[in-house]
Amino acid sequence: MPNRLATATSPYLLQHADNPIDWHPWSADAFAEARRRDVPVLLSVGYAACHWCHVMAHESFEDPEIAAVVNRGFVAIKVDREERPDIDAVYMAATQAMTGQGGWPMTCFLTPDGEPFHCATYLPPRPRHGLPSFRQLLDAVSGAWTGDGERVRVAAGRIAEQLAEQAATDPEPVTVGEQTLDDVVEALAGQYDPEHGGFGRAPKFPPSMVLEFLLRHHERTGSEQALRLVEGTAAAMARGGLHDQLAGGFARYSVDEGWVVPHFEKMLYDNALLLRAYGHLGRRGSALATRVAEGIARFLLDDLRTPEGGLASALDADTDGIEGLTYVWTPAQLHEVLGLDDGARAAELLGVTADGTFSDGASTLQLLRDPDDPAWWERTRATLLAARSTRPQPARDDKVVTAWNALAVVALAEAGAATDRPEWVRAAGAIADLLLEVHVVDGRLRRSSRHGRPGEADAVLEDHALLAAGLLALHQATGDPARLAAALELLDTTLDRFAAPGRPGTYLDTAADSADAELLLHRPRELTDNASPCGSSALAEALVTASALAGPAHSARYRDAAEQAVRSIGTLAGRAPRFLGHWLTAAEALVGGPVQVAVVGEPGSGPLTARARWDAPGGAVVVAGEPDADGIPLLAGRGTVGGRAAAYVCRGFVCDMPVTGPDELSALLTR
Repeated sequence: MPNRLATATSPYLLQHADNPIDWHPWSADAFAEARRRDVPVLLSVGYAACHWCHVMAHESFEDPEIAAVVNRGFVAIKVDREERPDIDAVYMAATQAMTGQGGWPMTCFLTPDGEPFHCATYLPPRPRHGLPSFRQLLDAVSGAWTGDGERVRVAAGRIAEQLAEQAATDPEPVTVGEQTLDDVVEALAGQYDPEHGGFGRAPKFPPSMVLEFLLRHHERTGSEQALRLVEGTAAAMARGGLHDQLAGGFARYSVDEGWVVPHFEKMLYDNALLLRAYGHLGRRGSALATRVAEGIARFLLDDLRTPEGGLASALDADTDGIEGLTYVWTPAQLHEVLGLDDGARAAELLGVTADGTFSDGASTLQLLRDPDDPAWWERTRATLLAARSTRPQPARDDKVVTAWNALAVVALAEAGAATDRPEWVRAAGAIADLLLEVHVVDGRLRRSSRHGRPGEADAVLEDHALLAAGLLALHQATGDPARLAAALELLDTTLDRFAAPGRPGTYLDTAADSADAELLLHRPRELTDNASPCGSSALAEALVTASALAGPAHSARYRDAAEQAVRSIGTLAGRAPRFLGHWLTAAEALVGGPVQVAVVGEPGSGPLTARARWDAPGGAVVVAGEPDADGIPLLAGRGTVGGRAAAYVCRGFVCDMPVTGPDELSALLTR
């Protein structure tokens, strides 16, 4: 049996390369084989850090008897949803339509033309909790295909048509103005958990994009309500078990309402988005947020950085097949590492109890209050982290995904510039260089790489949009005009290749000329922000930023495109604000100008520039350099004042008189 997954760049596919199932990667050859044999396709979609994906793999995909059934009656295709989010989007829509829910692993049965006729998520090896066993479902599907294949094909064709129709239906465009944004804050306040922070009930995911929107709204309007929602949620997450109190960084989500017990996988996209939100809150005066942001940056650069200069996708939820094994502690373990006195003190500070908060008497670590002696806590933290490093460690998914690395570029560049951490800015630049040098192949951007080798999949909309946003952030942090030029070239390409014909403001997730899209039932469009920004909202924010940086020759085109994109989801703003966080940040920037700050006559490390980066509201653009610097339109026509460096603050098309002192600049930015 040929091992078709052995050369994959996806760690998830490589995890399955030695299964007895004859897996194919997603390809035209796989569907051609299904047509030749006249058998259905078994499509299995997951990702490397997914706990239940591992469970189903061990229970079913490694079972020789189950493998024999699959190989005899199906063509089996394995897909990494992180490498192919377009495939995942198409069939997740089918799964949700058929079952009312979604998740991974996703298990879909398709005709040889790719049309779905039965979908599910995790399936146990034996009937359990009302779920049929995987073997039962395989037998039922194979029997239906053999006994009544024509009916199955007709039903699948109808399902495919309905999914395509839904994908082509756009909400009625509505302007998202000041009143809408005020109403959204009220709606979010109604969903806020005043006891534990966050929104809704368990499981709770970190609402980083919603927090960024609320911060921007507070800065524009002075809304104390918006700030209260941010501060309460940020503090609760930071002090809970969701936050790695020793190494920094956050787990994927909390299984309880109080942020105590996480699902332990740690994802790059979560941490990049949280670095941006906590870094932004730190600039508003929160010492806790600043410390958390520093810990997230440390986690990204210490634990996820690859030898090539990029960032790995995730750390696994499991260690040696046991979730949380690396991270949880008992009082006895603390005593063993720290001694009786310090161990008892640490147990009380970190919420480690005899009964435990997790399982088998172990506890996650929480920092429920600031330590009385910060120096003692820092020594204790380092000692515990060193001891933890001797335990078995979770596996790392070391593929480098364009979009998620670009999110980190934005966060590291913004936070590094604002807090005078040049090493963060340099790291962001190295990540961007890797993406431009390795992920661009024959003029086309690729979705991912591993060990410096690009994957085969084309980049999707979120990759293009977020890389443009990252380059724009680097341009502001470094003053390098080449970063701006690269960002604008990428945005122009994105507007041309991803726009939906005849649907103003609508952008599809796959490019019109992408060979990868040929096998898809339709070109998908994700409307809402979920774990990371959807491609369209990421594009909208990048376009707003570009409109403030590009100069008069291009500004109007970018702003018009951004406004049309935000209008395209206007009717959803009041109905699902928790799933539109990134869209709403773009809308706030449009309503707020965005604020533009041009500092003329001093380098990027000067006092005016430092104050601008610290005090500027989220979504603002800040550029520093010499008068009329080549390739930096925001500095054109602006000079020093009386021989002194000067700062120009504009909102939209209205500019204040230039100022020469940091305090004067603060007054303009915080009024």
